[in-house]
Amino acid sequence: MITGLRAWVLPERQRRSQAELAEDLDLTRGDARAKQSAFWTMLFFSAVIAAGGVLTDSTATVIGAMIIAPLSTPIMGIAIGAVQGRRGSAGRFVLAGVLLVVAVGAVGSLAVPADYDLLSDSQIAGRTSPGLLDLVAALATGFAGALALSRKDVAAVLPGVAIAISLVPPLVVVGVCAGQGAWWLALGALVLFISNLLALVFAGMVVFAALDHDQERPARASRRAYATLGLPFTAVGLVLAASTTVTVLLHVWTTRTSAAATAWLSATPGAQVIDVQTRSRTLYIAVRTPADLPPLDGLLADLDGKVPDGVPVAVVTTQGRQLQVGRVGD
Repeated sequence: MITGLRAWVLPERQRRSQAELAEDLDLTRGDARAKQSAFWTMLFFSAVIAAGGVLTDSTATVIGAMIIAPLSTPIMGIAIGAVQGRRGSAGRFVLAGVLLVVAVGAVGSLAVPADYDLLSDSQIAGRTSPGLLDLVAALATGFAGALALSRKDVAAVLPGVAIAISLVPPLVVVGVCAGQGAWWLALGALVLFISNLLALVFAGMVVFAALDHDQERPARASRRAYATLGLPFTAVGLVLAASTTVTVLLHVWTTRTSAAATAWLSATPGAQVIDVQTRSRTLYIAVRTPADLPPLDGLLADLDGKVPDGVPVAVVTTQGRQLQVGRVGD
């Protein structure tokens, strides 16, 4: 069955060899000077474009940076090197590339005002709280990219793969957030990049190992590489699973809070809930009302048992008046 699946996914007539892939993915082989020149030049401009897209909250600009980003080349070079059981320079190129992109993001952060709300930028907010589904998507993208590299007839899908896998933008976000002192946000973006990197390497190893499946030495080498990759892959998966759980719980709590606040305001004509957000472990309820608010104790009582005890709640009116409600369960 496995042999049949391999023949279906990687038809022999369209299959490239590991040697051919290594020649393309190793930046120190062949015309190394030209390869490295292209890599560093395109990576720098990709980082600058991504920084511009992130800081201006422009999705189109960020997509442009993804298309020209060459960082996936040495990452896939790690995968082919692991399958072939050889140590190469791909890891050093990835590390140096990461530092370059983060530095560009940090420089770009100098243009951001000190009081700027980073999470109001969708390009930043969308890359600082990765979840388990991001890892699943990265794995699928990694397999698509590895197959595109391994087959002679599907190379046209590579630009789509470059857009789907997020490498340079989260690193730019790391630099921007670190430059603003938002270390937790920077860590979230870094976890997103690491999860995507590990997904690419893992998927590349699986596909590249199938190219020359009959060679015993690569098979042994890839098994050792899988074991080495397993620990960080599992650790990142657990972190993303925890992040996903927190995100789901926050959604449940904000939904319940919105419903409770709507019921609380139902006796006030014209009053309505505008938004409910969680910031700094506090539930903020934005309301619009033409009259005085009803007694706030009623809202706290309604929230008791629907959100965790001890969670601070604040009601903010459209007039800019903030009413501290207190803590649920007190």
